[in-house]
Amino acid sequence: MGERVVAACDGASKGNPGPAGWAWVVADESETPTRWEAGPLGRATNNVAELTALERLLAATDPGVPLEIRMDSQYAMKAVTTWLPGWKRNGWKTSAGKPVANQDLVVRIDELLDGRSVEFRYVPAHQVDGDPLNDFADRAASQAATVQEPAGSGLGSPEPPPAPDVPPTAPRRRSATAKPRSGAARTIKARFPGRCVCGRPYAAGDPIAKNAQGWGHPECRTVDA
Repeated sequence: MGERVVAACDGASKGNPGPAGWAWVVADESETPTRWEAGPLGRATNNVAELTALERLLAATDPGVPLEIRMDSQYAMKAVTTWLPGWKRNGWKTSAGKPVANQDLVVRIDELLDGRSVEFRYVPAHQVDGDPLNDFADRAASQAATVQEPAGSGLGSPEPPPAPDVPPTAPRRRSATAKPRSGAARTIKARFPGRCVCGRPYAAGDPIAKNAQGWGHPECRTVDA
């Protein structure tokens, strides 16, 4: 078994759903990008783009070499590490009895992970002095979503352009009586124990947020698990 490979993958959707793209990048020992690929998806959601990026990275790397994958998508990471065993036990149904979203991609990723040594590492997106590999994958995916054309080191493409600088804006003041915007997500403490849509329980006093099926973990509120 060879030495560990460090990589990152990311997806982008301009509209969610909207024009989408995916990208992955593999680095050398100094974490300098050595190989990368990006591609268009037409119109798709951000979740589909994120899962596609992971599937393409796994398919493009040696299964016999340990792999560290850096991602900024908690949905994609939790889908294949936390929620996947429960989905399989339930016959690819969620805890609410609904079909698992993006099942074809999740099944394919599960097959590619079988027997491999893969470590997933969450890195926050769009951070000043953030993870450089995540930034590279983010820029490549964003460019693929915008131009809807494939790119990569194998095609002789130049590295994806840096994200445009966005000047900071002063936060708007809100009056003491201003109400949150309609539909804004809010987090509260659970008064009673319950079970989230992802299948995991939460205890009284744990932070919870409203999702499409009821109340659950804050990180699951945008995911139809």
